[in-house]
Amino acid sequence: MGRVVIDVMPKPEILDPQGKAVVGALPRLGLDAFTGVRQGKRFELEVDGEVTPEVLEQAREAASRLLSNPVIEDVVSVRVAEEAGA
Repeated sequence: MGRVVIDVMPKPEILDPQGKAVVGALPRLGLDAFTGVRQGKRFELEVDGEVTPEVLEQAREAASRLLSNPVIEDVVSVRVAEEAGA
């Protein structure tokens, strides 16, 4: 079974309240090395068989037409998932 991973992030000019909340909480946990956080979405699409170029193209189309809101989000990655332990 193959798997495609799609990462979607808010556009840089869009406010990210969840990211702001996380970056504010990190120092309270003693984790003060971080100056910014952006929170996005990750989708994993499974397919029967191997991931072909045609499957990747369909995943790109799904990402742009269904999984992201192009007004406020960018599709930053559509890729074949790494095998566990590889």
